[in-house]
Amino acid sequence: MIPINLLPHREERRREQRKRFAMMAGTTFAVGAVVVAMGHTYFANRIEYQIGRNHFLEGEITKLDRQIEEIKKLKEQTQALKDRKDVVESLQSNRSETVRLLDQLVRQLPDGVYLKAVKQTGTKVNITGYATSNARVSTLMRNFEASPFLERPGLVEIKAVTVDKQPQNEFNLNVYLTREKAETPATKQATGKTPAKG
Repeated sequence: MIPINLLPHREERRREQRKRFAMMAGTTFAVGAVVVAMGHTYFANRIEYQIGRNHFLEGEITKLDRQIEEIKKLKEQTQALKDRKDVVESLQSNRSETVRLLDQLVRQLPDGVYLKAVKQTGTKVNITGYATSNARVSTLMRNFEASPFLERPGLVEIKAVTVDKQPQNEFNLNVYLTREKAETPATKQATGKTPAKG
């Protein structure tokens, strides 16, 4: 006799296949969820680490900005002190300049020339006065040129005027002071001078 299976074997097989498929889908979903969770945790940690680094760098940049401002102020103060030092040295080296200028004006003044005003601006000296003739003004300028303390005399203006009912020539000229340059260690070595030891 031939055995006949009357059970619904096809439906049984389908149920088994559905069960296997559900298990595989569940496993895949679980694995995917674990991978996603691990990735999220990893990237969240990386972001948090980078945010921490950014905060640290911002703090360091702020410190550097403060230090740069302090350095800038120190440079400005140093420059101001250097400028003051230069002014003091200039005054120290040229303190007898006015006396020397007046002495030279008296020494170089020819007869027939009278000064009205003397104005000094730095090394430039503007002189106005009266002369009995143009030749006297020329002599005065030659005397200034020959002086070791004066240089580059230049006539600005000369015109005929009457002073106390006498004809005169009013002149205006510029002359420059010859200032001695302060010796530096390099120039002292070049000239063979050495500072005196106390």
